Amino acid sequence: MQRIINYPITSACSGQTIQQFLKAKGYSSSNVVALKKIPESILVDGTWRRVGDTLTEGQTLTIRYTETESSKTIVPVALPLSIVYEDDDILVVNKPADMPVHPSLHNYTNTLANALMYYFSQKGECFTFRCINRIDRDTTGLVLIAKHAISAGILSGQMQRREIRRTYYALVSPIPAQEKGLINAPIARQGDSIITREVNFETGEHAVTHYEMIARSSRYPCALLSLHLDTGRTHQIRVHMQYIGCPLVGDSLYGCRDISDATLLTRQALHSASLSFRHPITGQPLTFTCALPQDMRRLL
Repeated sequence: MQRIINYPITSACSGQTIQQFLKAKGYSSSNVVALKKIPESILVDGTWRRVGDTLTEGQTLTIRYTETESSKTIVPVALPLSIVYEDDDILVVNKPADMPVHPSLHNYTNTLANALMYYFSQKGECFTFRCINRIDRDTTGLVLIAKHAISAGILSGQMQRREIRRTYYALVSPIPAQEKGLINAPIARQGDSIITREVNFETGEHAVTHYEMIARSSRYPCALLSLHLDTGRTHQIRVHMQYIGCPLVGDSLYGCRDISDATLLTRQALHSASLSFRHPITGQPLTFTCALPQDMRRLL
């Protein structure tokens, strides 16, 4: 895979070094270091230049980045794959339930990473799996994937600066007393568990969740909430909703008993419904949405 990116130099950027310009575009330090090691990866008007060289209005800075190897530890597997959007730099995928994002112990061949490795192998393209927003195995919805190291570095920076807005839908029971609220409660591992988390004001990491009720079920004692995160802690929504006494329907790990026939919903009722961010190369604001899945709709 080769990515060629052209940046016209305007008066606002004139006088900056190439390194300053790339940093302002969101390139990570590792991106810049990698480019410095690749011959003719940084060109100004077609001439190979150093990152300390100064840019002038009217010039064109060209970045040429090549990846020639795929992830060697991820096996390509033909699995269902719903691509919402794809271009040269990113993928947005609608992940189904019962599909982990990353391979792990006992999950070597049934993950989103396996599906994408197969997808790119069928196209004859190399691919390294770089997931920007991880979601749980049984959480459905939108996942953002970077197609190369430059877009990954820029998007990871956006995530760290909380510039990627993530909105989730969740069914909770019982119904919250307040229709909207903010939960500011630090999250830590629960004891020696490598999986379960809890609110812990002594050892926990800062975690903030905003929620708003958008519907009530006409048949069951549950409500549909819209939630967005200021932070991205493991199991954050599930832990925070348990903390206020309104755990997610179907969430056996954090304490919500089934509210109906178990065949209606066999997982925690959580859906990654919307992602908003700036495109890593063009800077264009992008928003992607994904409808509530059928198993959650049935409870409404």
